[in-house]
Amino acid sequence: MAHIVVLGAGLGGSIMAYELRDQIGKDHKITVVTKDPKYHFVPSNPWIAVGWRQKEDISVDLDPILRKKNIDFIPVAAEKLHADENRIALSDGRSIDYDYLVIATGPELAFDEIEGLGPDGHTQSVCHVDHALAAREKFEAFCQNPGPVIIGAVQGASCFGPAYEFLFIVETELRRRKIRDKVPMTFVTAEPYVGHLGLDGVGDTKGLLESEMREKHVKFMTSSRVKRVDEGKMVVEEIAEDGSVKAEKELPFGFAMMLPAFRGIKPLMGIEGLVNPRGFVIVDKHQRNPRYQNIFSVGVCVAIPPTGPTPVPCGVPKTGFMIESMVTATAHNIAALLKGQEPDEVGSWNAVCLADFGDSGVAFVAQPQIPPRNVNWSSSGKWVHLAKVGFEKYFLRKIKKGTSEPFYESLALKTLGIDKLKETTKG
Repeated sequence: MAHIVVLGAGLGGSIMAYELRDQIGKDHKITVVTKDPKYHFVPSNPWIAVGWRQKEDISVDLDPILRKKNIDFIPVAAEKLHADENRIALSDGRSIDYDYLVIATGPELAFDEIEGLGPDGHTQSVCHVDHALAAREKFEAFCQNPGPVIIGAVQGASCFGPAYEFLFIVETELRRRKIRDKVPMTFVTAEPYVGHLGLDGVGDTKGLLESEMREKHVKFMTSSRVKRVDEGKMVVEEIAEDGSVKAEKELPFGFAMMLPAFRGIKPLMGIEGLVNPRGFVIVDKHQRNPRYQNIFSVGVCVAIPPTGPTPVPCGVPKTGFMIESMVTATAHNIAALLKGQEPDEVGSWNAVCLADFGDSGVAFVAQPQIPPRNVNWSSSGKWVHLAKVGFEKYFLRKIKKGTSEPFYESLALKTLGIDKLKETTKG
């Protein structure tokens, strides 16, 4: 009997455990190790921050679900991975041995790399449900005394979609409260242009998102580097094509939300051959680490090079569709190894995204995610908001049921068949 450990239980780790159980049957042991006993649906965090959702609406208790699937569950943080010993040391003093390990931890949030950034500084975050809840308190207080708002993503960020979502969700909420006229809004991003998204754009995301900003009276700054954040003031450098500082600006704010750069988690840092200098896990096309052949990785913690040079560093996002394909390939490949075969499945690494803007939105499909592409499509409309609400309900139901059935691929096909998706999201 082999023992497979899944480290992390977010979007990638939870469905990883489900797919592994389906692929390898009951003859092998699966254990999920994670610091949080509950799954939280991260794409809903922008709604949490303005009070459109409660924490319990997007949370799932994993223990009973995993137990039903005969999967062991240890809700304890990892302290250190000892890859040469096939062992994980846990923060409570225990150790767990494995035959195969799947790293699905997600990232560590690098707020400390910029002075004054993050919930412990002067800006808010929607990267974690608890950050979103803290942001809600700040937002409610702000609405009593409205002023300038800054929203965006700092240098080195790789997940830009939630910044755009939160920008327009806040704009919608301010209009509903009839205080939008009192709130100048600025979008500050490391991207070389609006709609780059770390993907060099998808379809006409540049045109669609710039148009939305102009229509909603939102100013924007691109190729921007946040130098520091003081209370009520953000110091931002605009960077020229040659990397020089074109201008330095001090932007006042009453409320700010900036997505940070990501890095690998501390238990993985410095393991030569496993992670890159930033702490992201190195994998081959089969999601397998080249040095440690019994370690696989999926999700945001995987190392992916940027699509190309930009004046300010921009990472590549790992979207749900991409993560789902990584998970499926990994489950097949571990099953193959257990049968004495070599891994042969490769993740498709496509992207499908529904970016909600509160009462409308932008959708895009990129196949593959990194250009050049076979499919390069984007669209906008109220139907995207309705589709995002439906997506949230479906995915939470999938987690609660413990099912490994693929979802993003069917969503991509439906999105490309736009009339059918609009029809399914009516009401």
